[in-house]
Amino acid sequence: MRVSAKADYALRALIEIANRDDGRPVSAEELGKLQEIPHGFLQAILADMRRAGIVVSQRGQSGGWRLAAKAADVTVADVIRAVDGPLVSVYGLRPEAVSYNESAEILQHVWIAARTALREVFENVSIEALAGRKLPKAVAELTVDDEAWKPH
Repeated sequence: MRVSAKADYALRALIEIANRDDGRPVSAEELGKLQEIPHGFLQAILADMRRAGIVVSQRGQSGGWRLAAKAADVTVADVIRAVDGPLVSVYGLRPEAVSYNESAEILQHVWIAARTALREVFENVSIEALAGRKLPKAVAELTVDDEAWKPH
């Protein structure tokens, strides 16, 4: 899986929003400065997340962006889907929609398994967990093994 800049920037912006103790909206300009995200790109990402119901915007002098729901209720999977679409796609199709001839049909099972593995992590890590810098135990355990850190 390749994590896009959009997904990375979206998650970083949401961590900043969730870390606000006062719950006040944060301007896109401030989010961009804090996380070194290009302003125009961030605006487009925030708009995608607004359409997905992850953030809301507030106009005016004290306007900006805030979460539309509790940080505990928004997952990494929600954010990736909002800015990039499905977690796994094959030529733009969802894995269950792909068809192969008999000799290659096993590939569909690989794509389904990959999506399941990604869901196990992405659907169980919330913005609250990221902002609190504490991953769920099952996810944290996946990072303990030295092999997890080695490129292959």
